[in-house]
Amino acid sequence: MTLDVLTFNLNNPSRERAARQLTYLAARPEAILVLTETANSTGCEHLANEFEGAGYHVAFPLPSRQARERGVMIVSRLAMHPFPLALEYLPHRALAVTVDTEEGPLTVIGVYVPSRDATEAKRERKRRFLEELASRLPAGETGARLMMGDFNVLEPDHVPRYRFFEPFEYDFYTGLAERGYTDAFRHLHPEAREYSWVGKTGDGYRYDHAHVSAGLHDALRTCAYVHEPRTAAPPRLTDHSALSAGLAVTATEPLPVAVPGTSVSALF
Repeated sequence: MTLDVLTFNLNNPSRERAARQLTYLAARPEAILVLTETANSTGCEHLANEFEGAGYHVAFPLPSRQARERGVMIVSRLAMHPFPLALEYLPHRALAVTVDTEEGPLTVIGVYVPSRDATEAKRERKRRFLEELASRLPAGETGARLMMGDFNVLEPDHVPRYRFFEPFEYDFYTGLAERGYTDAFRHLHPEAREYSWVGKTGDGYRYDHAHVSAGLHDALRTCAYVHEPRTAAPPRLTDHSALSAGLAVTATEPLPVAVPGTSVSALF
């Protein structure tokens, strides 16, 4: 039996698109959803309220609406408990929870790293967030932890190579390995070239990632991109592919959830 987790970039949806995303996400088999690029908006509020009303556990620290900030939401069919990361800078962009399994507690860390442009302000914002996140992450050499989300960074040997990425961005990726975290997709697919975001010129980027700590290394069974939300005929659900990871662990606290937006009960 596996416990599956999906990361999905919402792209701060409108209320109408959020309703379509809800239908898609509620039908997914994953027990835990790590939703990135959230906002303090009617679309994200609709998703959170519908999932919570259906009995799911929802963690959603609201980003600043005035600052037009973005963040992370975690939705779970399993009982989940807060896990403190204690970030001081842009804390809504990194969110951690713990669920219980027969093998012990499993911590899921959702991350939405700021994007940047060529301006010094955006560059410094991203650098500062990455440095603080790296310093606050629990060590990966121990414990069972899965870190997922839109990292907005690439692996150093990404193909193609883009000259505008800077050393501090690659350092964050390589630093995860130094702290005991393994790139789940690259571990299972060493030579694969897949992209989770594609620009208007057709250039592909593997921005969305899943990393496992040493305690989950042997439990990792699957890690695959789900391109349908990005590539389906318009109107698309989002501009990113999703990423699903499967772990050979057994959950112990399933919640009696209903189908969001209906009154039909369905035990996980």
